[in-house]
Amino acid sequence: MAKHPLEEFVDRHERLFVLTGAGCSTNSGIPDYRDSHGNWKRTQPVNYQAFMTEERTRQRYWARSLIGWQRFGQARPNDAHHALARLEASGRCEMLLTQNVDRLHQSAGHQQVIDLHGRLDLVRCMGCGRKTPRNEFQDALGRANAEWLALDAADAPDGDADLENADFASFSVPACESCGGILKPDVVFFGENVPRDVVATAQDHLEQADAMLVVGSSLMVYSGFRFVQMAARRLIPIAAVNLGRTRADDLLALKVEERCEAALAFLL
Repeated sequence: MAKHPLEEFVDRHERLFVLTGAGCSTNSGIPDYRDSHGNWKRTQPVNYQAFMTEERTRQRYWARSLIGWQRFGQARPNDAHHALARLEASGRCEMLLTQNVDRLHQSAGHQQVIDLHGRLDLVRCMGCGRKTPRNEFQDALGRANAEWLALDAADAPDGDADLENADFASFSVPACESCGGILKPDVVFFGENVPRDVVATAQDHLEQADAMLVVGSSLMVYSGFRFVQMAARRLIPIAAVNLGRTRADDLLALKVEERCEAALAFLL
């Protein structure tokens, strides 16, 4: 029986640099942002400047997050995460760079992971830098806003929930216990830059790779797309698994339009 083209691609390369996006986690119950054409399915995520300067933006964000985290925090890895962990265990993964903030690759046992956009399971004070586990902050949010806990809403990406018609003015957002500063999830918001050292570390690993594999990303966000551009400049082959178009379609040696877990099933 002939091998799947993706299996042949993986077999030909010993040091794959893997970049993953939201499509990797949809089967774990976490919605993605974009449709098959790369367009937004919903309003854009919260903007960094608005979050830092407007109290009402922080109230809206944390109210939606209070509801959304109850399910997001329970998400478990799916076969795509397990397949990529198996790829690493076989010694063929140079590094996994993920645009996701759900830590599901780590939960599946993947060791070498760079969280390009940070991690949602930590909350950081923008004043003193203190970090708190999200579960602890969830308890504080719940105590301060007990009446909100009974609300139910549809899940949205990144631990968010669709509370479109709520009045957020009464929602209480706790400040940092140490310095009274603004608390923000330890993730990179739109309009915020990925830390330089994170980009540099990922770039170093890409320099060591002999091919690149993109899994579940449309690459519409430049922070991820730039690594495909780097790979193309190095003239190493690039394969992508994604339902619908990607920003890098003209740079790909192979494109597989299947669900991530189906395309990677040969690794399991």
